[in-house]
Amino acid sequence: MTGALTAGLALPFPASAHAAQPAVAGQPVARLQPFDMADVTLGEGPFLHAQRKTEAYLLSLQPDRMLHNFRVNAGLPPKAPVYGGWESEAAWDEINCHGHTLGHYLSACALAGRATGDARYRTRIQYIAAELAACQAAAGSGLVCAFPKGAALIATHLRGDPITGVPWYTLHKVYAGLRDAVVLADSAAARAVLLRLADWGVAACRPLSDTAFEAMLATEHGGMNEVYADLYGMTGNDEYRTLAQRFSHKAVLVPLSQARDHLDGLHANTQVPKIVGFQRVYEATGDAAYRDAAAFFWRTVVETRSFATGGHGDGEHFFAVADTPAHVFSAKGSETCGQHNMLKLTRALFLHDPRVDYADYYERTLYNGILASQDPDSGMATYFQGARPGYMKLYHTPEDSFWCCTGTGMENHVKYRDSIYFHDASALYVNLFVPSAVRWRAKDAVLTQVTRFPEQGTTTLQWRSKRPTSATLKLRHPGWSRSATVLVNGAEVARSDLPGRYLDLTRVWRDGDRVELRMEMTVAAVPLPASSTIVAFTYGPLVLAGALGREGLAPGADIIVSERRYGAYNDTPFTAPRLRGDPEALARSVRATGRPLEFTIASAQGAPIRLIPYHRIAHERYATYWDVAPAAPA
Repeated sequence: MTGALTAGLALPFPASAHAAQPAVAGQPVARLQPFDMADVTLGEGPFLHAQRKTEAYLLSLQPDRMLHNFRVNAGLPPKAPVYGGWESEAAWDEINCHGHTLGHYLSACALAGRATGDARYRTRIQYIAAELAACQAAAGSGLVCAFPKGAALIATHLRGDPITGVPWYTLHKVYAGLRDAVVLADSAAARAVLLRLADWGVAACRPLSDTAFEAMLATEHGGMNEVYADLYGMTGNDEYRTLAQRFSHKAVLVPLSQARDHLDGLHANTQVPKIVGFQRVYEATGDAAYRDAAAFFWRTVVETRSFATGGHGDGEHFFAVADTPAHVFSAKGSETCGQHNMLKLTRALFLHDPRVDYADYYERTLYNGILASQDPDSGMATYFQGARPGYMKLYHTPEDSFWCCTGTGMENHVKYRDSIYFHDASALYVNLFVPSAVRWRAKDAVLTQVTRFPEQGTTTLQWRSKRPTSATLKLRHPGWSRSATVLVNGAEVARSDLPGRYLDLTRVWRDGDRVELRMEMTVAAVPLPASSTIVAFTYGPLVLAGALGREGLAPGADIIVSERRYGAYNDTPFTAPRLRGDPEALARSVRATGRPLEFTIASAQGAPIRLIPYHRIAHERYATYWDVAPAAPA
């Protein structure tokens, strides 16, 4: 199969999905492959808890309610009332995102079904695919959409006339959901709908000149280049590859490919899916400009524009790096969708260039962005995760606030298995320290990971196989650990004081062999870009947040409908504690309480502030960044 299809997906094709296309000269081959999610199991821990919460939510939703407007646009009577929020209310007509949830839901069901083997998810996929096929038949068109004015909106957009809304952005979710239904759930029904929709897109876009096409791309269009590159990988149809290239926004591609950061003022999550698509187009074409653009974008966002949690932006927009101190304390920072898509990009880049800094960022954002985005009680998800001191996380309602981050939230917590382990022909990479097991079919072996990480900085791996097997285990020595030690069957075999590399264990493995990796977890002060006195505190990969209680908050005040009112909800006056002194000295002053992952630090007034991992913060006020005042004069 081609790299264009596999790079950003959770796993390779099921064997019966469709035939792989022959390799094409000039197409790059990924150095690593992911494991099939069906070959990875999760052990008890916060990730499995989060997955179970999302599983319950997915099964509580009614496909007919998400299909309501698709049927209306096709001239068919709806079978159930439509959901609220972005799916129906007139207030959302201006963005025309109606129908985006169905696409995310298809992806989430495909991921959940592949991860768990629960047939109920595939049943829902097959039902939705059949309904969309009925819509195509009734409308006499490959287009399926749910936004107001239906096909007329996209026709207006294609003509170049002004519109209100983001139709290609919304359609991208449907394309992607159908693609995942094919790749992960082996749905022939979804494949038929997808290919008819893809062919409609080719025909609809063919009349546009390159100038007109580029002008159309000034409107948010999601990852349309990604899905058409994936479609090329599925079918070998050159028209799909050509359209993937046309959907690659040259106003963004060209400066990034030349290592020019022109992101100031741009809508952040409009750009990230384009960049994911650039990497896919590189994989489909071998054109290095797309690869260079994707890699440079990752570096500039992660190294200069990201917060300690892995998030970025304020009010959904990038801003000048020098202005970071003016934006960090906004309630509208770190849109969760942006973190979701940055992890897709990171994973795609890692498969071709397996560097520890990619894996380190993935881990950091997975804990402090993705795991932190879910309400551990209700399973609902955040939109923003801002750092306004004393603010709180706000979560969507189950049926009336289908934000973009509600949709990506459906996917986030059912795909944790997809990036713990990777492999090539002879080596298995252990990237995340999560209770889990992986079956390495090519070696007829199972590797089981038992760990209490991040409560403890150790993990143990046990090899099971019927016969002695030669292989390499590559253990990540993360950048946050100053030292690492490896033991095999109780004997030390490696010691490293060079973080940011893989520790290679090449040997003949025998059934029952045990590997222990010991890492050093310490508290550190992480300064904000462009400010040495605004800092976050971390412990290993975890951001430690001040847990500031519930003063002035009503029960249930963090479950909200309108994401547009972030910053106004619960906006009662609140004075957060301050810190004073040298940030490095303050980090050294942090003390463990004796309870797992709980610490204290003295405030400027001398009272202790309780610090816990940001992903454990829910239903209370918090602070993740501190504007540290100078030490008091002696």
